[in-house]
Amino acid sequence: MNFDVVMPVTLFAVTVFAVLSSEKVERKLKAVFEDRTFRARDAVLLVATISVAVCLITMVPQTALMTIFLFAYSLLLFIFTYIFSDMGKVQAELFCLAFAIISFAAGTASLYYSIFTDIHIAYGALALYGLCFSAFMALVYEEQRSHARERWYLAVLPSILFVILYVFFSKTAIWFPYLLNLYGLVFAVLVILYFGSLFTWKTSVLFAGLLTVADVVLVLITRSMVSAATYVSSLRLPVLVVLPTFPQVGAIGLGLGDFFFAGLLAIQTHKKFGRNVAFSSSAAMAVSFFIFEALMLSFGISAFPGTLMIACGWLLTVPIKFLRDKTEVSRDPPL
Repeated sequence: MNFDVVMPVTLFAVTVFAVLSSEKVERKLKAVFEDRTFRARDAVLLVATISVAVCLITMVPQTALMTIFLFAYSLLLFIFTYIFSDMGKVQAELFCLAFAIISFAAGTASLYYSIFTDIHIAYGALALYGLCFSAFMALVYEEQRSHARERWYLAVLPSILFVILYVFFSKTAIWFPYLLNLYGLVFAVLVILYFGSLFTWKTSVLFAGLLTVADVVLVLITRSMVSAATYVSSLRLPVLVVLPTFPQVGAIGLGLGDFFFAGLLAIQTHKKFGRNVAFSSSAAMAVSFFIFEALMLSFGISAFPGTLMIACGWLLTVPIKFLRDKTEVSRDPPL
């Protein structure tokens, strides 16, 4: 039987990292969102919106689709960086200095590389030098700044870097697979943290159930999800993570929606039952994914609902824990 350990381990690592990060950032996110949470109808509406978008996405011109995704990703990076930009003065200066150094080094390497390859990359080098100058000016301004509130000029730096790298380097070997996977994993974690603070336990269970049903229909029956994934991935946007399989030679991709699905379940499990159960459910989801993926690789199945693969593992741990707690409560003698 053929099998792979890279993607299941990556799924587990991303899920656990999201759970640990949520402990530190959720209070900050809830303060920004004023403790707002999704209601049941919001969860149903979100699943319906996702389903309709998947069915219609292949009808959207690629230029418009690329613009929408770039705007959404850039806005997500800006929001998270801005929320946590009220850092200390030294940390802010190091942040600016790091961007200045990275941009200058990347611009210099790109300029040298463009001499032997494509003039288009030279424009990317100039854009990176511009980002380096902007980071340096932000560093100078930070030296004169007296208060430590949120800083918009820090928040724009990651977004600008992402747009520059995609626009000028998306057709190069450095973007695929390296930067594509890096940004895919970053956005997966950010989306998990963003929505994890908006869902409750009940709305998460409702959302997970409805999304799993919708995913099964869109993947196995209408095949709309497969067509949408192929259409969007042709733009080399970070909508999925593509990793080499091991020990079998090959590659497999997993959409950011599947990472978000697993992370959301793990975070809500953590809130409901604690860290240990959340880690156990994360491991169970990774093992379940490993088994389903092995069956796919062995029998030549090209596409299968990732949410179903993940939900099966979650259902092996959380409902059992829930029923066990109920049983223990019922057995406690009355005082």
